[in-house]
Amino acid sequence: MDAFAWILVATLTSSVLSMIGAVSLSLKPKTLEKLLGLLVAFSAGSLLGGAFLHLLGESLELMSFDEAVLILIAGFCLFFIMERFFKWHHCHKTSKCETHPFTYLILVGDGLHNFIDGLIIAASFLVSVPAGFLTTAMVIGHEIPQELGDFGVLIYGGLEKKKAILYNFLSQLTAVLGGIIGFFLSQSGVTIDFLLPFAAGGFI
Repeated sequence: MDAFAWILVATLTSSVLSMIGAVSLSLKPKTLEKLLGLLVAFSAGSLLGGAFLHLLGESLELMSFDEAVLILIAGFCLFFIMERFFKWHHCHKTSKCETHPFTYLILVGDGLHNFIDGLIIAASFLVSVPAGFLTTAMVIGHEIPQELGDFGVLIYGGLEKKKAILYNFLSQLTAVLGGIIGFFLSQSGVTIDFLLPFAAGGFI
């Protein structure tokens, strides 16, 4: 398959896996808490390893060390600000969370995050298919614990189960949009090489 087909397959796969959040409904709170702890630890390791051993290494083949590090720092700062702005309201109580409007803010934040993930997946596949596979695996690795947690927050925030599943899936589809836009930007001559160190900063 060509790069565009791989980008579509990868971003659609990532989007479908957002449905895993529904699994949290069948788990006991203590079981879910233990599972999330393991998944978050695995996610953190895969993201750090991928950022330093894969994305940063690929970046240094495309640009100077100084450029790569500056873009990496910019990516780190932007993702840090996004997390602080969109995630500070997470409710960790077992009872219903009263901050209902923030359930929609979660969806907006995840939509933006997923869109950037799509751009990053596109940039990686345009470097090479193996690079695209590795980046997709890292994206999925950090999406699974996030989706499990976010789905629970949406339910506690007052959304019905069916709506939570639907809205979460629609939010995840922005990754496909990001992948398509990233591919066509590259085809039109717009360089998206900077997304590799930018993604490394975001993953860190």
